[in-house]
Amino acid sequence: MDLPYYHGPLSKRDCETLLLKEGTDGNFLLRDSESLPGVLCLCVSYKNFVYTYRIFKEKQGYYKIQTTEGVPKQIFPNLKELISKFEKPDQGLVVQLSKPIKKTNPYLMWRSSKLELDSIYGVGLEYRTPVDNADSLDRGN
Repeated sequence: MDLPYYHGPLSKRDCETLLLKEGTDGNFLLRDSESLPGVLCLCVSYKNFVYTYRIFKEKQGYYKIQTTEGVPKQIFPNLKELISKFEKPDQGLVVQLSKPIKKTNPYLMWRSSKLELDSIYGVGLEYRTPVDNADSLDRGN
């Protein structure tokens, strides 16, 4: 899927971390549902809470979204049009979508996590992978 804010199989917990870290209402992203295969979740931050709306792909290729009760059901030819609709106020979400949280490079995410761990546990700790440990065993260390 060629959308910069689609994160694939992102856990609910990781999603909440990404959306709430700036404390801004209207941050959003798309991720795969953890409980319903083939279903997407539109997740949006509002008042330090993450609201999740399920998006279903119909057999004809159209998308529909579960929004607030009482809002007429709508179908969209693609996800870009769906997102565009909800970037406007009062469309059935708790808040309009304002800032997409883009998926970052996994290496950069790992590097960021490593730096965060360094700050918590002290800089200069030696990180060893299982391969490093196997090499030291082979050399009799």
